[in-house]
Amino acid sequence: MASLGDLERSVMELLWSTEGAHTANELRDALPVGDESGRGVATTTVLTVLSRLERKGFVARAREKRPHRYRALLSREEHTAELMREVLDQSSDRDAALARFVGTVSTGEAATLRRVLDELAQR
Repeated sequence: MASLGDLERSVMELLWSTEGAHTANELRDALPVGDESGRGVATTTVLTVLSRLERKGFVARAREKRPHRYRALLSREEHTAELMREVLDQSSDRDAALARFVGTVSTGEAATLRRVLDELAQR
């Protein structure tokens, strides 16, 4: 899975935190002000970022009418799980990597892991 730059991450955070699909202008208006001059990001810059995100498989573009609308293809949680899977796939010893990861989780997170594993075992 491709990594995200700062602006790409900001756009994805907006798409993940809101319902439905959005135009580049709507996303531009919702982005925090860009630099110390108080100027925001240009619409063309947002369109470029959205095009990159589409090529990377993060967003889908509805082309039926203009302006085009963009929506996230994966939820934030699905994206995080994919990143975790990618990192795990790069490990030469998956069992050791999993054991180390599990050793770092909180008591609440461990309970969640137990619950999810129990649900998987019952399928």
